[in-house]
Amino acid sequence: MAYLQPAEFATKMVDAGEAKIYMSTRDTLIRAFMAGAILALAAVFAITVAVQTGVFLIGAVLFPIGFCMLYLMGFDLLTGVFMLTPLAWLAKRPGVTPSQILRNWGFVFLGNFAGALTVAFMISYIFTMGYNVDGGAIATKVASIGEARTLGYAEHGVAGWITIFIRGMLCNWMVSLGVVGAMISTHVSGKVLAMWFPIMLFFFMGFEHSVVNMFLFPFGLIMGGDFSVMDYFVWNEIPTALGNLVGGLAFTGLTIYTTHVKTAPKRKIPVAGKPATKAAVV
Repeated sequence: MAYLQPAEFATKMVDAGEAKIYMSTRDTLIRAFMAGAILALAAVFAITVAVQTGVFLIGAVLFPIGFCMLYLMGFDLLTGVFMLTPLAWLAKRPGVTPSQILRNWGFVFLGNFAGALTVAFMISYIFTMGYNVDGGAIATKVASIGEARTLGYAEHGVAGWITIFIRGMLCNWMVSLGVVGAMISTHVSGKVLAMWFPIMLFFFMGFEHSVVNMFLFPFGLIMGGDFSVMDYFVWNEIPTALGNLVGGLAFTGLTIYTTHVKTAPKRKIPVAGKPATKAAVV
């Protein structure tokens, strides 16, 4: 399980951010669509397991299957590009500008949303036999999640909005570590292990992931959840996405970039009997 040193995978993070900026619009949309669709399937799989077993931990343990699949296939989540693309701008890679970063984020958002929404309609259709029968316990559970994570936050006003934002930060702190985890090994087994644990943690803790929510809330609305599209965006998707941006960039991207790419000079410590030497800048 070949392990790359932090300085090596930190450079890979910058390279990956630059590559996403230069990716064609077609490829950006295709990869984002597939990422949103696969993550949506993983979400409904995990919820199904949790409902049928009555043990939420089992669903959380299995949810990372989807994340690992989509990253091994080279697909892109909004949470990942939130963290990677700004690093290429900080590194002054040619052609990487704030407007190009926003362009990438916009297309990845659209692709993720389209993929997640497609799966939401497909799953809702098969759960209800073409909308002719009740969706059952799983549909009821997802609808209740949608209500609790919109109207439940709205009841607390600004404090509720800030709570979602912080949950979004904590989520992408872990998810971004999973993204980096895919870069720290040259073996598939190493990549999977490094991705699995932070993703399992965020899911079990109930942190807010903007792309997972692109599936959960439309699916909940289709299944009769008592909240509106406006409730979903104002009291979940917008603060979640902003929290994902801040958490992934501040806690993972910038920390790794600052200490492993822009490493500060080593301290000079006088040693008895030896003249102090200037340490090389790494």
